[in-house]
Amino acid sequence: MADVLEQSEIDDLLNAMADGELGGMISEDPASNMATATVDGTDFSGEEALAEVEIRNYDFKRPERVSKDQMRALESLHENFARNFGASLSSFLRTIIEVKVSSVEQLTFAEFTYSLPTITSFSLLRADPLEGQVCLEISPLIIYPILDRMLGGGNSELFIPKRAMTQIEQRLANRVIDRGLMALTEAWDNIGPVIFDVEQTESNPQLVQIVPPNEVVVVISFEVKMDSWAGGMNLCVPFNVIEPVIGKLTSQNWFGTTRKKKQRDHKPSILDNLGEAKVDVRTYLGQAKMRVNELLNMEAGDVIQLDKCVNDNLVMQIGGKSKYVGKIGQLRGFRSLRITADASPNEKI
Repeated sequence: MADVLEQSEIDDLLNAMADGELGGMISEDPASNMATATVDGTDFSGEEALAEVEIRNYDFKRPERVSKDQMRALESLHENFARNFGASLSSFLRTIIEVKVSSVEQLTFAEFTYSLPTITSFSLLRADPLEGQVCLEISPLIIYPILDRMLGGGNSELFIPKRAMTQIEQRLANRVIDRGLMALTEAWDNIGPVIFDVEQTESNPQLVQIVPPNEVVVVISFEVKMDSWAGGMNLCVPFNVIEPVIGKLTSQNWFGTTRKKKQRDHKPSILDNLGEAKVDVRTYLGQAKMRVNELLNMEAGDVIQLDKCVNDNLVMQIGGKSKYVGKIGQLRGFRSLRITADASPNEKI
């Protein structure tokens, strides 16, 4: 039969646990007043027992289901979203909008909802083909100044109402949210084809229950600035939504995918944009030196003698730099130049 602990031994064990001195399998011999521990089949005694036992804190209320590496990947992904969303809003509102990531953390859904104001802009998003819903919250401190800007308001002081948005205000806010969802879809395309769309809007986030209160969610917080106004924006992603793609959210895989995508997709785009660019092309017939008196006395019909003959090569410059040489001629009634060779950097004009 196993030994029965006395009340004093139980008190000693409880005190050791309260002080954080107890880990693994630790027991105390009352006769020798010596603590013993068993770690991986090896017995230790005295101070050696406590030194060999590794003690780690674990909060059962807030388990970390997303690793630090995956959190860093999520932060980098949404930094890209913040830049694109800020640029899109800036062009839409004709003013400078700055959006940046302020924090990325794991919370329970109850902690997230209780941290928000009771009246705010709260949207439930569908993320096809992922299952579940994502929450997007925009603070009234920034959404109302944006709406005022859309309606032609100035930079004067604005009263922030403590009420739910009207139907007209909500429709205007949806135009802003739609631009954010386009940028969010583009950012998430690096890990998979995910399309975000508004499914429902609410004003009180505490009335929304998309997951159990103790379910782990990843909350990406943003800071949005416009002129003298600033406010927060939060994106809440439940763990069950990102669980199917959690393996792709490592920094190595995500950055590797981003580099491959840039090399594959950006090169044709850059070439297309360069192909539409206009450049200044000039061909020089030659040069001549004249006195000021001769220049002032010139009349129609006067002839200026250049330093080149008719059959000499003429130099074509692009952007102020000599690029080609060729022969002058005529094509379809227009003066033209037939390129015969590349020009040397020191080619005489």
